[in-house]
Amino acid sequence: MLKDKNVIVTGGAKGIGKAIATEFAKQGANIVLNYRSTSPEATKSEIESFGVKCLTIQADVSDFEQAKDLAEKANEELGSIDVLVNNAGITKDGLVLRMSEEDFDAVIQTNLKGTFNMIKHVSKIMFKQKSGNIINMSSVIGLAGNVGQLNYAASKAGVIGVTYSAAKEFAARNIRVNAIAPGMIDTDMTAVLSDKVKEGILSQIPLKRFGKPEEIAKTAVFLAENEYITGQVITVDGGMVIG
Repeated sequence: MLKDKNVIVTGGAKGIGKAIATEFAKQGANIVLNYRSTSPEATKSEIESFGVKCLTIQADVSDFEQAKDLAEKANEELGSIDVLVNNAGITKDGLVLRMSEEDFDAVIQTNLKGTFNMIKHVSKIMFKQKSGNIINMSSVIGLAGNVGQLNYAASKAGVIGVTYSAAKEFAARNIRVNAIAPGMIDTDMTAVLSDKVKEGILSQIPLKRFGKPEEIAKTAVFLAENEYITGQVITVDGGMVIG
């Protein structure tokens, strides 16, 4: 079903983004691998090993014009954009009393404005195609909040609002919009946590383990393939946030 489809994955060179790009490639989809600073070459080689095309484009999605160039280059090179995965994101954690305005703005700009920028430019292409699928990466923090992550929580809660609104707005053109809210996933970001911190987090997860990037990736493929799901937030968190 995804064979020969064209998929943009922002922040796709490592972590969850890499897993998503690779999983789509396994299904036969061509990949546009967006990155800002991390070298994409190793991920590009892995994706191409599945016999699909992989286009790498450096762009900061928080910049409106760079996001526009990314969308246009992808469309020109591949001829269509069938799936957009808005995965690029950053954290700048800190308690509110210590959080600078710059740290708040930077997280909102990348995580929320970056999602808007890509939807704005890619949706124009999808409207002409009268088809498309947008998957936004939220977080359980956007659902439940967290101490020291007010900026991140605000950005990811905003992504959920964007998802709901865009799903209603785009449905008439056969464009579906959904979100995934990962919990604690085993990536480079969680690897640096101390054993004590990890134990504290695990005590809040009913399944008693961190998730794997591949589990998020398989959820993204599921959303891309199911043509009757739109306007949903799928929580993949081992039961961390229930209710």
